[in-house]
Amino acid sequence: MASKKIVVIGSGFAGLSAAISLADEGHEVTVLEKNEHAGGRARQFQAEGFTFDMGPSWYWMPDVINNFFERFGKKASDYYQLKRLEPSYRIFFGSDDKMDVPANKQELYNLFDSIESGSSGRLKAFLKDAGTKYRIGMHDLVMKPGQSIMEFASWKVLKQAVKLDVFKSFHSYVRKYFSHPKLIQLMEFPILFLGAVPRNTPALYSLMNYADIELGTWYPMGGMHKLVEGMLALAKEKGVTIQTSTSATSIEVENGAAKGVQTSDAFYEADTVVAGADYHFVERNLLAKEYRMYDDAYWDKRTMAPSSLIFYLGVNKRLKNLQHHNLFFDQPFDQHAREIYQEPGWPTDPLFYVCCPSVTDDTVAPAGSENLFVLMPVAPGLQDNEATRERYFDIIMERLEKLTGQTIRDSIVYKRSYAHNDFAKDYNAFKGNAYGLANTLMQTAIFKPSLRSNKVNNLYFTGQLTVPGPGVPPSLISGQLVSDEVTKKFNN
Repeated sequence: MASKKIVVIGSGFAGLSAAISLADEGHEVTVLEKNEHAGGRARQFQAEGFTFDMGPSWYWMPDVINNFFERFGKKASDYYQLKRLEPSYRIFFGSDDKMDVPANKQELYNLFDSIESGSSGRLKAFLKDAGTKYRIGMHDLVMKPGQSIMEFASWKVLKQAVKLDVFKSFHSYVRKYFSHPKLIQLMEFPILFLGAVPRNTPALYSLMNYADIELGTWYPMGGMHKLVEGMLALAKEKGVTIQTSTSATSIEVENGAAKGVQTSDAFYEADTVVAGADYHFVERNLLAKEYRMYDDAYWDKRTMAPSSLIFYLGVNKRLKNLQHHNLFFDQPFDQHAREIYQEPGWPTDPLFYVCCPSVTDDTVAPAGSENLFVLMPVAPGLQDNEATRERYFDIIMERLEKLTGQTIRDSIVYKRSYAHNDFAKDYNAFKGNAYGLANTLMQTAIFKPSLRSNKVNNLYFTGQLTVPGPGVPPSLISGQLVSDEVTKKFNN
């Protein structure tokens, strides 16, 4: 196959995955990145001696990430050192009421039995079924490009579909196994990564519990950006050109085909264009109206995953009662979920999450100090201003201090906030979302925005608004799916 010129817009996980995969096929690949540094939401910054990961903080599904590198004869360990966290994370249910979730399976079984007698046996049954879903979901469903219902029409897939419980809600499914509120919250927590509430999420996604409990929670020493650095090193090895501080201004189309990408100061000719930037932005801002697949009504009907209000904090003392990952479930989940999905608004009593990587990694904070990443999920599309951010900072910090039994605010030496306006500015994110589309049943597989344009015959899309969905492993897969589709097109 002759080498082709390919332009990839955006250098997030999906864009880099597509670029590396296409360069591996022998193509001339150029990545255009609007920001100063590559990595999309997984960028990193330094301030006052602290190193902050800006976005993803959970390293799950290490098998998917390893499979990505193995596709090119590499291993994740060629680029960074992984450490499995023990405990995996801590959940705060209230004052003097917290639970560490052990990585050790027997300790986890003992924990379940201590909360609900006999529940360890039900957990084993749940995980066995979740393992089946994971194997089928990750190998037979997620790796489909979602272009036709016929992709799922094989006898093998149809026979396995019965085991997937796609028409059952995760909410009802988990309650078949457990009744204690703490265990239910523990089992429903991974669903939050999918950007939807358990009532609207297919039971298929118990595969996330398998990823959590069986495959484990890991951390790349040096921070999540180490994965980006590994991908950038691989991209360089494959000959990928990455142009940072370069914003695409239009995709030029002639006779139904993309001819290239225009930026503010240059034109990049292309045989194929892969859009790894925000799907809605690309269609609305880079394409002429006649080449758009989805109108405003379509996008307005999409159920978006939440946005986030994030605080990056440098604290000049060591803190107690925090693990690497900490979930604060001391307020009712249903109300916060309603204020994200049903009645969008700034939450009344928000749940929140705190990552303290300096518990594990002493390179991300000065000696005797602590690095905090504090995240509150919120509805997309809200009015975002400094006064609102500060109000929620005080709400969250007051609860954090109370629940961990210490003062923190008087020891903060660095503080930066990040929310809707920043997601829109840095990533052109639709409604300032943080995680893309929610993984509801009607936004799964063929029901997602297509990875291939039906208006421009050599334009493809990758990332969290198309298949397979939000998250680091799905984004890696999304880039590979696009590469495979482009390769098939070139070979025909």
